[in-house]
Amino acid sequence: MAAGPGRKIVYVVLDGAGDRPTAALGGRTPLAAAQTPHLDRLAARGQLGLVYTVGPEIAPESDVAVTAILGYDPHTAHVGRGPLEALGAGVSFREGDLALRGNFATLGSGWRIVDRRVGRNLTAEEARALAEAVTAEVRLSEVPAEVEVRASVGHRCAVVLRRRDGRFSAAVSNTDPAYGRVGGLGVARAAAGDEVEEARPLDDSPEARAAAAAMNEFTHRVRELLDRHPVNARRRAEGKLPANIILLRDAGDRLPAVPTIAERFGVRLGCVVEMPVERGIARVLGMEVVEIAPGAGYRAWAATARQALRAYDGLYLHLKGPDEPGHDGDAARKVDSLERIDAEFFGPLLDQAERDWLWAVTADHATPVDARAHTADPVPLLVAPLEPPDGGRFTEADAARGALGTLRGVDILPLLVRLARPEPGPA
Repeated sequence: MAAGPGRKIVYVVLDGAGDRPTAALGGRTPLAAAQTPHLDRLAARGQLGLVYTVGPEIAPESDVAVTAILGYDPHTAHVGRGPLEALGAGVSFREGDLALRGNFATLGSGWRIVDRRVGRNLTAEEARALAEAVTAEVRLSEVPAEVEVRASVGHRCAVVLRRRDGRFSAAVSNTDPAYGRVGGLGVARAAAGDEVEEARPLDDSPEARAAAAAMNEFTHRVRELLDRHPVNARRRAEGKLPANIILLRDAGDRLPAVPTIAERFGVRLGCVVEMPVERGIARVLGMEVVEIAPGAGYRAWAATARQALRAYDGLYLHLKGPDEPGHDGDAARKVDSLERIDAEFFGPLLDQAERDWLWAVTADHATPVDARAHTADPVPLLVAPLEPPDGGRFTEADAARGALGTLRGVDILPLLVRLARPEPGPA
């Protein structure tokens, strides 16, 4: 049951939608170049602004950004992406284990990374077979530990290392050269290296030294195993890149201890998400995950949202589409992704919208096609209906002139709750 009277919150995050003007689109951003009549219709009723999801100089990973835009300061509430990935992927995890986000990737000679995502064509069956082989065959001896790897979506996986004679510390650097750690937060590096890095302890504790040693032994043993695995033999024979390494990042040794969204903000939110890290965040924050079939199209997302909103005060929806073409540097495909979301998600949902819905549309971070990575750029925010409307489009330029001004990510959900459930005026 919903918590009480007020407007339903429809909070839509377009993963990586923010961008910069690019020559590939005649000096426009993908949002400006895309034909989005339904988003335009929504924007005509609302106000716009810009959001630094984590901070003006932080290029956040999605987990850090999502934590922030759901109203929790990641500097105090976030303890590493790894445990969230494990929780979302259904891997058991206890305090003192070391949980990490992993990427199946392709190594060439030495430790040079040929492709961080195995050509984006690793099948679910292939990833599952490789993950199961690592779990079954890799045992760590330098720091005795058990290993569990769980394949999730595409090239992604969750990795948990369980020490037999003590605990690990998350104060350890990544082996993935595309991401660093700043103040404990995972951040995208402006210039990613192309060599697997050695994990290093970030403090002098025995637990951190043990974690670094375990990660480095894991990396070597995984390469030996995957190089000769039948899945990769078949992929090479088919002219495909082998998935012969797992890059590790964003270690965590415990789950966050935070109040739920209902406890903190007084609203009961459901969520429609597909990535394990988002499912993990949802569970930590007490949001119920509304299940949707893997690979479901945007029309199915719209229909699911329409039905699910009956049971909650609001719904958080995280649509992955625009992020991958940003990482791939493909401006035309990013425009196409935005246009399909507009036509197949916003169109049907707007056509069936109730009058008591409060809409918010934003991105968790920018993934500019020219950068091919997350950046610290602010992202647009649209809230509708709001009076007086700005009359702009959901673009970076119009958002910079919008009446909402510039916000922090942690400000969005409190703003939506205030608008959806205003305090009663004097009698």
